[in-house]
Amino acid sequence: MTSPTGPSRVNGRADPARRRGFTLIELILVMAMLLVVLSLAAPSLARFFRGRGLDAEATRFLALTRFGQSRAVSEGMPMVLWIDQDQGRYGLQVDATYAEDDPQTVEFEVKENLQIEVSEPELSALAPALTQPGRLVSETGPLSRYVQSLRFTPDGFVNEAAPEWVAFRELQEDREEAVLWVARTRNRLGYEIQTNQPILLRR
Repeated sequence: MTSPTGPSRVNGRADPARRRGFTLIELILVMAMLLVVLSLAAPSLARFFRGRGLDAEATRFLALTRFGQSRAVSEGMPMVLWIDQDQGRYGLQVDATYAEDDPQTVEFEVKENLQIEVSEPELSALAPALTQPGRLVSETGPLSRYVQSLRFTPDGFVNEAAPEWVAFRELQEDREEAVLWVARTRNRLGYEIQTNQPILLRR
């Protein structure tokens, strides 16, 4: 009996065990095409992910300002959001003059390729007791040195000596640096993210 030519059939269908697969040459060609596409898209992808890091840092800082306002209102104590631009750190804690220890203290450090910059407040808005514009000193903790600070009062407002804006800069050698500003809102009740440098408004 002569066997039929072509692929064997089971119940009218081609036998899966004898289906034709990809050859080695076809697989190599597909891999080569993928490498070419990835090499062309890699610079754009790298810029995209670097930009996402800048967005994430500014968003985290903005969320911390709102958390500070919320804690100040709910706990009835002033909160201090301190910023150490020299060390690239910032954090939130209860005003040291009201409580020596804060179990909910948080602290963050900006990423290596990012830099934080704080605007100096106007001298006319400073409290008479302050000897350094917008700076706060404590004997212990991260505020044991001079740092810029935002102070949230128990009614949820930001003190007038708080910085107008906090800038996050992404330092890059191969392209122009990207900057995002977390600046005071027009009603001066909080902060918001801005892509253009804020205009300093007189109080």
